[in-house]
Amino acid sequence: MSVDPQKLLRELFDTAIAAAHPRQVLEPYLPADRSGRVIVIGAGKAAAAMAEVVEKSWQGEVSGLVVTRYGHGANCQKIEVVEAAHPVPDAAGLAVAKRVLELVSNLNEEDRVIFLLSGGGSALLALPAEGLTLADKQQINKALLKSGATIGEMNCVRKHLSAIKGGRLAKACWPATVYTYAISDVPGDLATVIASGPTVADPSTSADALAILKRYNIEAPKAVIDWLNNPASETVKADDPALARSHFQLIAKPQQSLEAAAVKARQAGFSPLILGDLEGESREVAKVHAGIARQIVQHGQPLKAPCVILSGGETTVTVRGNGRGGRNAEFLLSLTESLKGLPGVYALAGDTDGIDGSEENAGAFMTPASYASAEALGLSASDELDNNNGYGYFAALDALIVTEPTRTNVNDFRAILILETAQS
Repeated sequence: MSVDPQKLLRELFDTAIAAAHPRQVLEPYLPADRSGRVIVIGAGKAAAAMAEVVEKSWQGEVSGLVVTRYGHGANCQKIEVVEAAHPVPDAAGLAVAKRVLELVSNLNEEDRVIFLLSGGGSALLALPAEGLTLADKQQINKALLKSGATIGEMNCVRKHLSAIKGGRLAKACWPATVYTYAISDVPGDLATVIASGPTVADPSTSADALAILKRYNIEAPKAVIDWLNNPASETVKADDPALARSHFQLIAKPQQSLEAAAVKARQAGFSPLILGDLEGESREVAKVHAGIARQIVQHGQPLKAPCVILSGGETTVTVRGNGRGGRNAEFLLSLTESLKGLPGVYALAGDTDGIDGSEENAGAFMTPASYASAEALGLSASDELDNNNGYGYFAALDALIVTEPTRTNVNDFRAILILETAQS
């Protein structure tokens, strides 16, 4: 079999992204009756691209406001697109969140609201709860991002510090009918976790949020602790009548992208093994992947080469060093350290939104030559891993993947390609 491993890996990544793009997935889910007036609001890395689809598909009057990450905008004519910061919220996100609430206030039963939701919405739609400041939220957000907390844990805290998340946006829209269309970027595709669930009931409690802060030794401002001990901090629960006219629809999820990549791999002659949505420390998840790859190479189990291991989800990085790099670069650096140039094994790890953490790259490539090439440059994979410097390591190897913003987000995509010649 003659194949360019890096070209095929990039094709698999592009296929996964395309399978989750709003232009491919949103239109069939929109209401059958697209006449009349509709107010469109939205938040997330895919929000502008989703708004563009609504504009093109709706026959009646369309207006609204969506917020997306800087650089993730789209060419909308009727729906205003505002850009703000992610993953740490800024003043632009605060201002647009206030405007979104104003836009949906004082609606009646005849009104319809379309809410376009995708990953990143939690930070982008940042409206602190009563008595809290943006600085309070920024401090907590930064600490959570460095702590190793899961996305579910982070969003539990965010919901209870917000005036808009945890079902509160749906409550503000009452008695209008709300249609939420969501692209999932979280393991398990839970509506309560995607962008902190602004239009769905929240089963978590303020006590849970306090416990998470304690678990990760996060020193919160006094105002935050006082608020979380206040009954008013509780989110909207399932029995709240304000949710009766709120409808939630998942339109894309990571599994669909993994399955699309698997089809592409089969067409190229590679048997796919889908591990699914994964959580955990990036470096530890990489060690598990390395173990599976080694078992395939040495024993042909659980499948024989040529094959590809596919996984998604959202890993975490507990920051210990001063290097640069997101969770995908960290995963790939740990994989490189674990495999140490195992012949015939190539890998790609990238974020489907085109941004790995806060860097400009989506991810990176690893080849059987990466480990030795880096050593020749004086770079130790283990030392760079200790410094959380995945970006620097793969930049030195000219192995970064730059896609620009993709305007969708089903989280991380990882593919490990194992060639037939790798088997002993």
